Amino acid sequence: METSVTIIGIVIAIIVAIPIYFSARSNAANKSKILNIKKKFNPTHPQDFDLTESQSNKTLTIDQKNRKFILMNFNPNQQESTFLDLKSVSSCKLTLTTDGNSDTILKIDFEFQEKETSKKITIPFYDFDDDRIKQISAYQDHMFAKKWLKIIQDSISR
Repeated sequence: METSVTIIGIVIAIIVAIPIYFSARSNAANKSKILNIKKKFNPTHPQDFDLTESQSNKTLTIDQKNRKFILMNFNPNQQESTFLDLKSVSSCKLTLTTDGNSDTILKIDFEFQEKETSKKITIPFYDFDDDRIKQISAYQDHMFAKKWLKIIQDSISR
């Protein structure tokens, strides 16, 4: 009886440990990627990006003191990071592209207005074609984008 209980306990421990191990390994890899991108845009002080948040394969980070912003997209189809110096922009807004027949959100973009040239800089945030969960993720990403829009606008207005 004790041997069977021990074997069952070991099997349960292995079943629990394997997902935890892979989750921790994936988390460490993502943190390493994020740190490398921060170092790419601020080699001497990557820790200056004081606010970093991730959701749905997207990571946004901002250096509120020096007003610098990075959007990292770790989408399996296209991994990219976009850096923007917020000192050079006068405003930011969200641009939603919806399906004409319904309220389905197809794209969410951050649109920045440059101070000197009034040129618009568009940074893609959400694309329906890259979304595996579809509208559930669109809603979450929309709320996340709204939250970060406020953070970015506060940083621009400083």
